[in-house]
Amino acid sequence: MQTRAAVLRAMGTARPYAETRPLSVETVTLNPPGPGELLIRVKAAGLCHSDLSVINGDRPRVMPMVLGHEAVGVVEALGAGIDDLNLGDHVVTVFMPSCGHCAPCAEGRPALCEPGLKANVAGGLLGGGVRLSNAEGPLHHHLGCSTFAERAVVSRRSVTPIDKAVPFEDAALFGCAVLTGVGAVVNTAGVRAGQSVVVVGLGGVGLTAVLGALAAGASPVVTVDLAEDKLALARSLGPVLTVNAADADAVDQVRALTDGGADVALEFAGSVRALEAAWAMTRRGGTTVTAGLPPPDVAAAINVTALVGEERTLKGSYVGTCVPSRDLPRYVALYRQGRLPVDRLKSGTITLDQINEGFDRLADGEVVRLVVTFED
Repeated sequence: MQTRAAVLRAMGTARPYAETRPLSVETVTLNPPGPGELLIRVKAAGLCHSDLSVINGDRPRVMPMVLGHEAVGVVEALGAGIDDLNLGDHVVTVFMPSCGHCAPCAEGRPALCEPGLKANVAGGLLGGGVRLSNAEGPLHHHLGCSTFAERAVVSRRSVTPIDKAVPFEDAALFGCAVLTGVGAVVNTAGVRAGQSVVVVGLGGVGLTAVLGALAAGASPVVTVDLAEDKLALARSLGPVLTVNAADADAVDQVRALTDGGADVALEFAGSVRALEAAWAMTRRGGTTVTAGLPPPDVAAAINVTALVGEERTLKGSYVGTCVPSRDLPRYVALYRQGRLPVDRLKSGTITLDQINEGFDRLADGEVVRLVVTFED
């Protein structure tokens, strides 16, 4: 079948994207789903820094590629072997497919799936190869999803069903921002009620982590960012303290607000300086978690003496250390109870044809989460 999609042919295009148009919205060919795959009609897709980092070249991927990984869609066709989904079901895409059989999957750590990683690096689906093409040849999949398109073929292992009562514009955020941010708080860090939490970097993932920390009963919750409008948004979410990262004494301010340092500090800015600041904001015996992804050729300076002598913990978090089939229904339940107001983080909607302008706004820090919506 034919479908409209946003194709990236080369990374590192100069800004503004509204003028240089790195993403070309065009009609491409989408092959039907193979065994263990399904066709979805995409209803909403979030613009995430993980997409932006491919456009600007920070996270190199094989080209050409149809971008998009944070989305919700309606099942339109099922490949052979899928018996736990029905036509018309709503599903959220998850950017790390899990085979269910490799060593990490067997340990209950699907975010570290080895065949899933191999498929993502190759720009294909978990079952192998690609289902997208145009007159020039094959088009690669972004993280097994490629949801900046009217329709997508994905592995069953790349989607999780979601309650049909969740509006599409909200549901789209659960597959990346919510799983990653809330999961980093409750799964990776294991935040307990009454613990002090610092969140550094208030993009879509960082702000969902704030929601997760509040839902977990953390106190105090302190947020750190350069943008005053994002700090104001954080304060509007609940009893949240804020510190501007531009202040020369930002670390000292955080340590004073947390009685000498946070039990848990989480970094989502994708910056080495932000990670080092989060480390400095963590108390003796505390835990520093990073889910940020700076360019792969940079390294952070961590004081090993403090790591040992203060019994500190530094942890990475990918997809929020989540088991999507377990965690996503729990997060949706919190959302429906009003305890995880994901809808507060949306910055508006755009059409697929406005996607380059949308990424300019994301790169400029003007928005938290813009959502591409699709007409029926």
